[in-house]
Amino acid sequence: MEGMHLTPQQINDYHRDGYLIVKGLFSQAEVHRLYEVAIKDAVISKNSYDVKDGSGRRSKLALWFTPGDDLYGLVTRSSRMVCSVDALLDGTAPVCHFHSKLMQKEPQVGGAWEWHQDYGYWYKNEFLLPDQMNSVMVAITAATKENGCLQVIRGSHRMGRVEHGKNGEQVGAAQRYVDLALSSMELVYVELQPGDALFFHSNLLHRSDANLSKSSRWSLISCYNRQSNVPYNEKSVSCITPLAIFPDEALLGSDQGGIDSGRDFLDKGSDVSLKD
Repeated sequence: MEGMHLTPQQINDYHRDGYLIVKGLFSQAEVHRLYEVAIKDAVISKNSYDVKDGSGRRSKLALWFTPGDDLYGLVTRSSRMVCSVDALLDGTAPVCHFHSKLMQKEPQVGGAWEWHQDYGYWYKNEFLLPDQMNSVMVAITAATKENGCLQVIRGSHRMGRVEHGKNGEQVGAAQRYVDLALSSMELVYVELQPGDALFFHSNLLHRSDANLSKSSRWSLISCYNRQSNVPYNEKSVSCITPLAIFPDEALLGSDQGGIDSGRDFLDKGSDVSLKD
């Protein structure tokens, strides 16, 4: 697969730590265009949900399955994203798109998210191979400790899946295992600048604090899967449909705007991935 190539050291770091930060994966011009479209996107706004944390603070998200030719699809299907994911996932089958979500954690009201693993959710969809799944968070605005950036437990993906249960409107990992992980593994605050990207394993434990600052934290998270990792309890076929890749220059060279109203958005009644 042609496109941007991660170095052997970056690939080793991902497998050791369960995550990889790539600085400046998208340029300031590219991420500025994405932000300008996202904040004005009426379809995203209509399909966004409020998800409350334990204190009643709310974060908004919109989640869809099939990536289109819109601006978000240009990011998700860009060569630099897909080629990097291909280098990190176990297996050799084509890379597919499970879902993407636009996360909107607004100033002083954006809620916290419980410790969890993505595979803690996706296990219920009966995907069998967590090493063939990961997520990529692209920072649209700066992510800092003050505005509730993601926190990860370095190396926790090697624990395998831990039990998850309901906590209000969220699903969180069993606290006993979180405490054990924190007693022997490093807690890392993932502070990102706009355009930076975080690639992380489906079993990496992560959470975020509430946004008590005066600045927004917006991010686009795209989740990927190998075509060979066929789920047994998932209606969308996006996750086993190989991606048609856009060249990297398409993001600035296209006049595409926001998402179209016919996109297959998540119904909030399904809790496949209401998380950050």
